[in-house]
Amino acid sequence: MNIDKSTVVAALAGVKDPHTGQDLITANRVRDLEVEGNAIRFTLELPSLNNEYKSQLNFACQEAILQHYPEANVHVHMMARTEESQASTSPLPHVKNIIAVASGKGGVGKSTVATNLALGLKALGAKVGLLDADLYGPSIPTMMGLQGQRPKIQDIHGQPKITPLEAHGIFTMSIGFIIEPEQAVVLRGPRLSGVIKQFINDTVWPPLDYLIVDLPPGTGDIQLTLVQTVPVTGAVLVTTPQEVALADAVKAMNMFFLPNINIPVLGVVENMSWFTPAELPDNKYYIFGKGGGAALAKASNSMVLGQVPLVQGIREAGDGGRPAILDESNTVSRDAFLKVAQNVVRQVALRNEMMDPTQVVKMEQ
Repeated sequence: MNIDKSTVVAALAGVKDPHTGQDLITANRVRDLEVEGNAIRFTLELPSLNNEYKSQLNFACQEAILQHYPEANVHVHMMARTEESQASTSPLPHVKNIIAVASGKGGVGKSTVATNLALGLKALGAKVGLLDADLYGPSIPTMMGLQGQRPKIQDIHGQPKITPLEAHGIFTMSIGFIIEPEQAVVLRGPRLSGVIKQFINDTVWPPLDYLIVDLPPGTGDIQLTLVQTVPVTGAVLVTTPQEVALADAVKAMNMFFLPNINIPVLGVVENMSWFTPAELPDNKYYIFGKGGGAALAKASNSMVLGQVPLVQGIREAGDGGRPAILDESNTVSRDAFLKVAQNVVRQVALRNEMMDPTQVVKMEQ
């Protein structure tokens, strides 16, 4: 019997990992695959050998291979990840870059920027996900036109997993898909942390180039939970030009620069930089002043990723579930958000070339 190693790999790619919801190959669980005569040997790497689904995975792997090679002798060696490998391993190994979109205060258009950034990256050819981590004020369902929809639950070796919703070509998860629109979210820190961890660990995110995380304003439990759960590639800060917004944005910036967090700031998006009437596209009225984005970029030793004007069409597009960047007739808004996306791609590439990968934050008690 002639056993083709690529066929074995394809068979194992049909077995789901209960931890991530991804197949074993995508989740990087298979090691040291060898084929010798009728014997097929490989190591299956698990977070722990105490996993309740260890035996199910063993049988699932053997069954998948035996469907192609019924007479093969399949030997599966189970191995637990070492502390060192676990420390450097993301619970989302199939997501290349995780980008936090943050602000110091509410009302600066952070969710609008996060949504249009995600769609801008998609327009540039990337595979993108959007995680709405603003549990108190989830705006993403409305902006993505997904109000009233519910994610499906799939069973993977006895483990329930959430399937993110898809809209405009990107995958999205939000607490707004679970609760009623008028329902108040009243949760203490541990419960908030639990929801964020579930959105990360129990959601079947597909392989992504970027996962954009829309954080709530400020520097609280959700921000800390995120950096303690996944390695964040970098942060995008959103501010308006005015002094009040800038003062709060500096606090958000300083959180990322704390020694035990140490997440690079990719750049600053200055939102509502000026007002431009639709009938006078060349006119600029600086309602909120000037210079806030540049000042924050200087303080964070980063760059202004883009300036987004205050345009009525941006608000209308967000309320209508079809964000402004998708409207090719609205060139002012579309060009502004595309510039932000292009600069984020460049900054992420520079960050990954010049710096070591971010590690999951270990907080001292």
